[in-house]
Amino acid sequence: MTTGRTSTMNAADFTRTEIEAGRRLFASEWRFVAAAGTPASLPPMRGVEIAFAGRSNVGKSSLINALTGRKNLARISRTPGRTQELVFFTGGESLTVVDMPGYGYAAAAKSKIAAWTALIDAFLRGRGSLARVYVLVDARHGLKSADEPALEALGQSAVSHQIVLTKCDELKPPALDSRIAEVEAALAKRPAAFPTVLATSSHDGTGIPELRAAIARLLAERGR
Repeated sequence: MTTGRTSTMNAADFTRTEIEAGRRLFASEWRFVAAAGTPASLPPMRGVEIAFAGRSNVGKSSLINALTGRKNLARISRTPGRTQELVFFTGGESLTVVDMPGYGYAAAAKSKIAAWTALIDAFLRGRGSLARVYVLVDARHGLKSADEPALEALGQSAVSHQIVLTKCDELKPPALDSRIAEVEAALAKRPAAFPTVLATSSHDGTGIPELRAAIARLLAERGR
């Protein structure tokens, strides 16, 4: 018997005030700010930043669009490895959302992978405004070997990070329970990782209000 569903973050973990704060946070007019392909081109820090990372085609752009209520804010591509820059969006002065390049795409040139690695390392280590990285994992497949380097980099940089399962609508509840328990057991070995998992679906909206509330809570903790 698994215990994942009881420990994953759901509506019961947030007050009505936090759910409403999350809704308001993402109800503003979101816009593109900058795209950085090198450490030197990173935009100036302001407010609080959160970033979304994950394997290629895990659904980062779809999740960002679902959070902000904008269909085309983040570009969605069926071509793995299409996003090759850190892409910054803002909905106001308090929060910036960063779409990170997808990783784990084996067909990418080694030189390109090296450039991505250098960019992400500089971003993680030198970004004082970065409050948390949300690492997206396809619920159908769970953590894979391709996720290990990213999680190791986050741990070494001591950057707070949390796993967000995507495409949860494609799993039946018992299978999702098992997946959550499996992922949370793996996270227990990583001190910089947030211990609970958020389960979402950009397709049917599952978990989107809770993810917004979690981000609003994070900003409140940072005094924003």
